[in-house]
Amino acid sequence: MTGRLPRAGVAHVPRKRFGQHFLHDPGAIAKIVAAVDPRPGEALVEIGPGLGALTGPLLERAGRLVAIEIDRDLAARLEETHPALTVHRGDVLEFDFGRLPEGLRVVGNLPYNVSTPFLFRLAAQAGRLRDVHVMLQREVVDRMVARPSTPAYGRLSVMLQYRFAITKLFDVKPGAFRPPPKVDSAFVRMVPLRAEALDVRDEAQLARVVTAAFTKRRKQLRNALADVIAEDALRALGIDPKLRPENLSVADYIAIANATRE
Repeated sequence: MTGRLPRAGVAHVPRKRFGQHFLHDPGAIAKIVAAVDPRPGEALVEIGPGLGALTGPLLERAGRLVAIEIDRDLAARLEETHPALTVHRGDVLEFDFGRLPEGLRVVGNLPYNVSTPFLFRLAAQAGRLRDVHVMLQREVVDRMVARPSTPAYGRLSVMLQYRFAITKLFDVKPGAFRPPPKVDSAFVRMVPLRAEALDVRDEAQLARVVTAAFTKRRKQLRNALADVIAEDALRALGIDPKLRPENLSVADYIAIANATRE
């Protein structure tokens, strides 16, 4: 890239490769800031601040803020506009959250093309987090909060509900963004569960069991998990082998993972 860095007053053209849709609706911004309720002294990080619609109000309330922005033009603009802001340039999927203090509060309007891998990355960091408030595609949020025996319930539901208490706070229409996305969005709160609530003995085994089950979600458990656990062992856990993967609770999957841990 050559030439001068962009100035704050120069219009920024959204870049499709970064999935940029900039929040601009004052009502949605106010609801997000109220939901986060940042306070001075808190460790707060904003993911993908973009043009800074949330950055200013968050800084005003918290006094300090760290941001992770992949677009170098926007990172430079944010640093120019908000001298109190610490900006890390780069891909959030590669960022080392160990560089930031524990008790971290995460806020973001996430690019929808990286939302699922980022959510799994957050799950791996859950022990360092105080809470997470993020904007996502509404369909993804519906999967995150889905209950067993519903069409939206799947791998994402189980693996996130194991680590977090998740609350869908409100929907946001496409017109709240520029350019407007083709889908509705939703704002969600995720609060890590206490360590004593995480009673699985091997998280990697839980991931293997859940992935195996939902790879064959239309099959009965005795077939979907045939390579993982025998029918008799399922019955011994009080689980009907004729059920389908979407019928099991998070606790059921934990029980299977614990019973099959090597």
